[in-house]
Amino acid sequence: MIRATRFLLLLWLHVAIVPAVSAAPDPLPSWNDTATKQQIIQFVEQTAESNSPQFVPVPERIAVFDNDGTLWAEQPAYFQLLYAVDQVKAQADKHPEWKTEEPFAAILKGDMEGVKKSGMAGVMKLVMATHANMTTDEFSQRVDQWMKTAKHPVTNKLFTDMVYQPMLELLNYLRSQGYKTYIVSGGGVEFMRTWAPEVYGIPPEQIIGSTIKIEYKLVEGKPVLTRLPEMDFIDDKEGKPVNIQKIIGRRPVIAAGNSDGDLAMLQWTKAGAGPRMAVLVHHTDAEREWAYDKESAVGRLEKALPVAAKEQWIVIDMKQDWKRVFPESTSD
Repeated sequence: MIRATRFLLLLWLHVAIVPAVSAAPDPLPSWNDTATKQQIIQFVEQTAESNSPQFVPVPERIAVFDNDGTLWAEQPAYFQLLYAVDQVKAQADKHPEWKTEEPFAAILKGDMEGVKKSGMAGVMKLVMATHANMTTDEFSQRVDQWMKTAKHPVTNKLFTDMVYQPMLELLNYLRSQGYKTYIVSGGGVEFMRTWAPEVYGIPPEQIIGSTIKIEYKLVEGKPVLTRLPEMDFIDDKEGKPVNIQKIIGRRPVIAAGNSDGDLAMLQWTKAGAGPRMAVLVHHTDAEREWAYDKESAVGRLEKALPVAAKEQWIVIDMKQDWKRVFPESTSD
């Protein structure tokens, strides 16, 4: 009788426990079950499993992500540029000279083509006029207010609702497996640090980007940091691996980007010894997002795509690999 009871108890435990083990939650539920998803999960599992020949110790598990076009959308223009445009409009009354001075005059006329014609020199002029000559606290407050109220010109969503749900899941999955996630973006570091920690779960010290010069001084006896109208470092193209080395001090195990501006970062990551994964997001979904690559002025993808094919990097086909693109919107 005792043996029978013990047998039934063991049988019940087997029935109760086995389904719970086999029903492990999908770490990437917004991804279609394609080879891309399987490759990513397999790589992460192999590098996180202590008995695996591909095992990577926790301190070395570094994953870096571009932001614009990789973690959130970037069309029809980089969102930080749209912030600058809105700031010009908001401050126009204090700058009557902008009515005749480009690229400000074009912005006030609603002529975005005119802004584009001003080229990089015009963009830099615009950025310095809206990002400098204020304290770091003042700049953060302006960005925070804009992010809470400004809407995307096409979707009418808050810009924080224009992040990619599949990439949010990937960030969370990597962290659950001992990876430290970083943003390495051409965007302004102080611009991103205002909102990105809450949206991506990445702390400010793990956000790397372009910087303008900052000056320390005492104002009425109080120490302040003032943003100067002069570039310090542009975190794009070859600047990305340089900044990773300077700031992180470790070669990443995983790197993800979406444009030629990320090519150097991906190449440098893959060149390291041991297991490495390079991921390229290809915008192929004109219905749910945008479809663009080598012909685009924003997020141009021409050189990196053939390199990815040749080197067998993981290329995310947005249309094929993602069940959904954006999270449930809070601003529709």
